[in-house]
Amino acid sequence: MISVYLGLDLGTSGVKAVVIDEMGALVATHSAPLDVSNPQPLWSEQNPEDWWSATIAAVSGLKSQLGDRLSQLKALGLAGQMHGATFLDEEGQVLRPCILWNDGRSAEQCVELESRLSDFRERSGNLAMPGFTAPKALWVAQHEPQVFAQVAKILLPKDYLAYRLTGQYCSDMSDAAGTLWLNPETRDWDDALLAATGLDRRHMPTLLEGTQVAGQLSDAAASALGIPPVPVVIGGGDNACGAVGVGVTEPGQAFISLGTSGVLFVVSNGHCASPENTVHAFCHCLPKRWHQMSVSLSAANCLSWFAEIVGAEVPQLLAELDEQGIEETPVLFLPYLSGERTPHNDPAASGVFFGLKNSTSRAEMTLAILEAVAFSFADGYDALRAADSPIDDITLIGGGARSARWRQIHSDVLQQPLSFRDGGEVGPGLGAARLARLSESATLSDAAFNQAVSSVCPPPPLVEVHQPNPEKKPYYQPKLERYRALYQQTRSLNLGALS
Repeated sequence: MISVYLGLDLGTSGVKAVVIDEMGALVATHSAPLDVSNPQPLWSEQNPEDWWSATIAAVSGLKSQLGDRLSQLKALGLAGQMHGATFLDEEGQVLRPCILWNDGRSAEQCVELESRLSDFRERSGNLAMPGFTAPKALWVAQHEPQVFAQVAKILLPKDYLAYRLTGQYCSDMSDAAGTLWLNPETRDWDDALLAATGLDRRHMPTLLEGTQVAGQLSDAAASALGIPPVPVVIGGGDNACGAVGVGVTEPGQAFISLGTSGVLFVVSNGHCASPENTVHAFCHCLPKRWHQMSVSLSAANCLSWFAEIVGAEVPQLLAELDEQGIEETPVLFLPYLSGERTPHNDPAASGVFFGLKNSTSRAEMTLAILEAVAFSFADGYDALRAADSPIDDITLIGGGARSARWRQIHSDVLQQPLSFRDGGEVGPGLGAARLARLSESATLSDAAFNQAVSSVCPPPPLVEVHQPNPEKKPYYQPKLERYRALYQQTRSLNLGALS
């Protein structure tokens, strides 16, 4: 029987399990949902125990599809939402709910961290933003000192899952770069960055490259999941694994992820920091590779939010827009439902509809949302270009990319050709499974390993290339400028509402 590899993607809205065979073909997928808690304004948390329960449910769903096929499992790889702060005590017990990537409570701690270390940005390669892990830890130290006093380890979400699977404390370079405790250029923890948060290396997991084995699946975890005790490959952060899943592995290759959040990710052949442009500069989950990215905190989430508000399903809203043939609208929307990173670094930014009238239809509001998310990517694209990122080829992935209308809007707004590929929505889970396959090549020479990357991580089959429509430029360019002006005009009102 043909061997298979399992990828587990711990996302914000669920855990996705993906199985591929030894030829790289997709065999099966199954997802289990997760909830997010928002106990106070700007707060976003999850219970790590729910991650474990969802993992068991996701693998159980695979088993119902595949029967005993998982008995041929050779390795398991991990992907996960970045930046979450999971605090453990000496016994490995969780001390409080995990503070997630889209939590905005630690803006003051970001300012304090940078003031504590004059070369903070040079060491971390990034601005201190509330989404990152280090300011969250400082917030806990200042607001929950009784919790912080018990902290023995701080783990990212997927690394907590690795701990539950193997009993080992490990992380990879791509995920660890998003903590602000790693120096991405040296691919190592930075003692000064740790000390600025009152921590040291004892609080950190062991660093690995994304193709390295964190440990063997423990007997208890294997029993809970009903799979053999195979090697667990540490994998990477969701965006880096998403890149591996769509074959974005070489400098200049890029992708746009239209997921819950939005990411424009481009591979670089070295560490290219550009914090002044609010661009993230991280390690790739593949050795000797790095990447830059812009991040929009709300992308497809905006459409899901609107669908819930109006009591409709997302496909219904998109179909309604097509049925009514609406191509343009004066309505503007700001997609900042969770604040924003690139280009504003503003946790107080909020969502806004502007230009509504008695005659405004629900379909026009839907179109305004689609356009606004594309405008946010235009901001990210400009930030990356200002950071001298080489962007040669852009692939679209993520659940939102299933909409041909939305894909074309992005091409028209960016005035760039965009490639949509089959299976791109599998994303980080597929990348995690591919990294599990690549673990068998981790000890090869650089040349042989690069050849293995090309073989194991090809781009999925091309479905459609969206070419920009030059006739749309006179509509989108001035509207993009109004979108940017609307944020500037409302920014002080957001700050006042939080004071």
